[in-house]
Amino acid sequence: MATTKSVLKKILGILLIVVGLLALVTPLTPGSWLAIIGLELLGLRELFDEHLQKRFPRLYAKIPARMRKR
Repeated sequence: MATTKSVLKKILGILLIVVGLLALVTPLTPGSWLAIIGLELLGLRELFDEHLQKRFPRLYAKIPARMRKR
Protein backbone atom coordinates (compact mmCIF):
# COMPACT_ATOMS: atom_id res chain seq x y z
CA MET A 1 0.00 0.00 0.00
CA ALA A 2 1.31 3.43 -0.90
CA THR A 3 2.18 5.79 1.87
CA THR A 4 0.54 9.17 2.22
CA LYS A 5 3.83 10.89 1.42
CA SER A 6 4.27 9.06 -1.88
CA VAL A 7 0.67 9.72 -2.92
CA LEU A 8 1.01 13.42 -2.14
CA LYS A 9 4.29 13.52 -4.05
CA LYS A 10 2.63 12.01 -7.12
CA ILE A 11 -0.32 14.38 -6.92
CA LEU A 12 2.01 17.36 -6.57
CA GLY A 13 4.11 16.13 -9.49
CA ILE A 14 1.10 15.80 -11.77
CA LEU A 15 -0.23 19.18 -10.67
CA LEU A 16 3.12 20.86 -11.39
CA ILE A 17 3.26 19.27 -14.86
CA VAL A 18 -0.23 20.52 -15.69
CA VAL A 19 0.48 24.03 -14.39
CA GLY A 20 3.82 24.08 -16.21
CA LEU A 21 2.24 23.06 -19.51
CA LEU A 22 -0.47 25.69 -19.08
CA ALA A 23 2.22 28.28 -18.36
CA LEU A 24 4.02 27.22 -21.51
CA VAL A 25 1.05 27.98 -23.76
CA THR A 26 -0.14 31.17 -22.05
CA PRO A 27 1.60 34.46 -22.81
CA LEU A 28 3.54 36.42 -20.21
CA THR A 29 3.78 33.51 -17.78
CA PRO A 30 7.34 32.44 -16.94
CA GLY A 31 6.37 29.24 -15.15
CA SER A 32 6.92 26.48 -17.68
CA TRP A 33 9.87 25.23 -15.61
CA LEU A 34 7.28 23.84 -13.18
CA ALA A 35 6.67 20.95 -15.60
CA ILE A 36 10.31 19.91 -15.27
CA ILE A 37 10.05 19.93 -11.48
CA GLY A 38 6.87 17.84 -11.72
CA LEU A 39 8.62 15.28 -13.90
CA GLU A 40 11.44 15.10 -11.35
CA LEU A 41 8.96 14.47 -8.56
CA LEU A 42 7.42 11.63 -10.53
CA GLY A 43 10.80 9.96 -10.94
CA LEU A 44 11.82 10.73 -14.49
CA ARG A 45 15.48 10.75 -13.49
CA GLU A 46 15.34 7.14 -12.27
CA LEU A 47 13.54 6.03 -15.41
CA PHE A 48 16.08 7.76 -17.64
CA ASP A 49 18.94 6.36 -15.56
CA GLU A 50 17.70 2.78 -15.97
CA HIS A 51 17.21 3.25 -19.72
CA LEU A 52 20.67 4.74 -20.13
CA GLN A 53 22.25 1.89 -18.19
CA LYS A 54 20.56 -0.78 -20.34
CA ARG A 55 20.99 0.92 -23.70
CA PHE A 56 24.50 2.37 -23.35
CA PRO A 57 26.41 0.40 -20.69
CA ARG A 58 29.88 1.69 -21.67
CA LEU A 59 28.73 5.30 -21.63
CA TYR A 60 26.93 4.73 -18.31
CA ALA A 61 30.12 3.32 -16.79
CA LYS A 62 31.96 6.56 -17.63
CA ILE A 63 29.50 8.70 -15.67
CA PRO A 64 30.90 9.37 -12.17
CA ALA A 65 28.98 7.57 -9.42
CA ARG A 66 28.16 10.83 -7.65
CA MET A 67 26.25 11.99 -10.72
CA ARG A 68 24.32 8.76 -11.38
CA LYS A 69 21.90 8.62 -8.45
CA ARG A 70 21.05 11.45 -6.15
